[in-house]
Amino acid sequence: MPFGLEPITPKTPGFGALKVEAESSGYRFLGRLEAEWRDGSNRFDRPAEVLLGAFDGDRLVGVCGLNHDPNTSDLRIGRLRHLYVLESDRRKGAARTLIEAGLSHCAGRFDTVRLRTDSAAAARLYEAVGFRLVNEPTATRSLSLGRAVRR
Repeated sequence: MPFGLEPITPKTPGFGALKVEAESSGYRFLGRLEAEWRDGSNRFDRPAEVLLGAFDGDRLVGVCGLNHDPNTSDLRIGRLRHLYVLESDRRKGAARTLIEAGLSHCAGRFDTVRLRTDSAAAARLYEAVGFRLVNEPTATRSLSLGRAVRR
């Protein structure tokens, strides 16, 4: 299923529904994203950064952000953050579409993109698009952007 993609903010219609569903499932990261947006500490507005929304028509079904990795001063290392897709829209390709679009957006600016997950299902998804397991204090997966994203 093709999804429309566009940059969003926490003020985008539908973001609140994503946040409520995520929090009801025990995931607090969309609330942190919204708080950081409000206080100005993270607006996804530095070079190569983006906060993307996946849309089914005009309905926001997923979100994914890419930032400079806040755990390093190396500006060539990015971090994939805040990936969430509504449960009713999973297994339709939205997460993969968001990840691949985000990686394409930052290619040429970041040499490496890292992330952290403790979800086995999320780990399988990230590994399917080329992320590899790493043993770092602030990351569980890493992807060199010198490699093509697998489809």
